[in-house]
Amino acid sequence: MTRQVYIAGRSPIPRRVILSAGESLDMTVVVLPGVDSDIPLRFDLTGEGARLQLRGLYLCNASQQVDITVEVRHEVGGCTSSQQFRGIVGGEARAFFFGKIFVRKDAQKTCAYQENRNLLTSDAARVETRPQLEIYADDVECSHGATVGSLSEEERFYMRSRGIPDEEARILQMISFISPIVENIEDTDLRAEIYGLLSQC
Repeated sequence: MTRQVYIAGRSPIPRRVILSAGESLDMTVVVLPGVDSDIPLRFDLTGEGARLQLRGLYLCNASQQVDITVEVRHEVGGCTSSQQFRGIVGGEARAFFFGKIFVRKDAQKTCAYQENRNLLTSDAARVETRPQLEIYADDVECSHGATVGSLSEEERFYMRSRGIPDEEARILQMISFISPIVENIEDTDLRAEIYGLLSQC
């Protein structure tokens, strides 16, 4: 399986990827604090047995704006796709996520999943998330989900009662939230950089 990591503003992010029969791709897209981004992504699974593992992370602060649009098209049967995007949005930042899974009529035995989870760390921050399924085949396993929430006061109170300072407790909560994405990044320096930037969110 090919593994790729793209950092918005540092490296060009491919707008369209075609996966042929038997091809596999593990791809992660990262948006760091202070980087405005408009990221359109499209993946066409055109050969039987194609597999896509797509992850995304956006950390937004100040007046940053991030727009992410993902379309995964299952053109033939027997393919698998999984999407997992997580965002932490603070300050007066705005984040928009639109995700679409398309399954053609003849693409039976498709397995497709999409998840977008978000944390708001200020009252002025805003997130809009729109997951969508467009399915024309009958024999498929497809699902999607989206959440927008805030840091748990109860968890922070518990950590403070154990002697953990409030800001450290806040950071620990954010680390826990994004770790399913970050821990799949092989570059240890990049992982450390991402965790170190959480104090800006």
